[in-house]
Amino acid sequence: MNVTVENLAACRKVVRIEVDAAAVDAQFESITKEFMKEAALPGFRPGKAPKAMVLKKYEADIASEVKRKLTSENYRKAVEQQKLDVLQTVDFKEGEFGRGKAYKFDATVEITPEFELPDYKGLPAKREAQKVTPEDIEKALNVLRDQRLDYKTVDRPLASGDIAVVNYTGTCEGKPITELAPTAKGLTEQKNFWVQADGTGFIPGFAAQLLGSKAGDKRTVNVDFPADFVTQQLQGKKGVYAVEVVEVKEKVLPELNDEFAKSFGAENLEKLREGVAKDLENELTYKLDSSVRNQVVGALMAKVNFDLPETAVAQETKNVVYDIVRENAKRGVGKEIIEKEKEQIYAAASQGAKERDRKSTRLNSSHRT
Repeated sequence: MNVTVENLAACRKVVRIEVDAAAVDAQFESITKEFMKEAALPGFRPGKAPKAMVLKKYEADIASEVKRKLTSENYRKAVEQQKLDVLQTVDFKEGEFGRGKAYKFDATVEITPEFELPDYKGLPAKREAQKVTPEDIEKALNVLRDQRLDYKTVDRPLASGDIAVVNYTGTCEGKPITELAPTAKGLTEQKNFWVQADGTGFIPGFAAQLLGSKAGDKRTVNVDFPADFVTQQLQGKKGVYAVEVVEVKEKVLPELNDEFAKSFGAENLEKLREGVAKDLENELTYKLDSSVRNQVVGALMAKVNFDLPETAVAQETKNVVYDIVRENAKRGVGKEIIEKEKEQIYAAASQGAKERDRKSTRLNSSHRT
């Protein structure tokens, strides 16, 4: 096997591999014998068919397997021989192939950048003096209480923090909402729909107009659909809802007692507190360690510079763009708004991708210093 390496650009090389004819023929012979052991041809027991008949029936399959093995084995050997830290193969070209002929193929690869890691001793890093407080523990316990939250139907006016169970029908510009937005059936009519009376979720301003109502009350609710409302056809428009309050439900949190603690697998409330405190301390330690680590990485990044593999940056940019678009979609930002900002999104994503790749490369390549 002969191997040459050509530099194309930063972090990109072409590995040219040539397998001589003798090695190709030896591989053909080896693979042919394997086929002969398994071949089942009419009139012959498995493994007893003549070589000529096996070749006539399976020549294409044998050639395909020979090429596969020659390519994978010699590529691996070439990479090891040249001490290349390959990130990915971005192109592959193969030459003429057959019995009695040398087999040549080229693999265009991107490799991990090489650089000298600066001295990290003495780099500035600040570890904040933080500790878990009793307030932190109580807050965490309240989060656990929220996981066991229950709802109780009450006979009183709706107050902030309650749940209003309602039936409603909605119109916009005097027409059922589905005439303007055919897919918005849920915004047009719902039965036994739960609305948070604290104003979070659903349509801004909807819940506030129900405060003080009781089961059986009917109200007309006027809303302004936000300019970035998730349903594009309703953005910036006004809606009118005929609402009937079916039930008022009060949120009921469980008491902090031993029974509550046992529902989380703790022996009693005191043991639950101890477990929560330990979890918070571990989380804080991890947070502080990560902060110091990020400060050191940031200081190292300021001291060294190198080119990044194009394909790796492009793929990471796609990942960052996907994350940005997904987060905006979660917040209800419409597709057309994202489309208008696509150039800025891509620019920000590209920069973010480069920073991610630079950090990853530096951390993973430090052993080559």
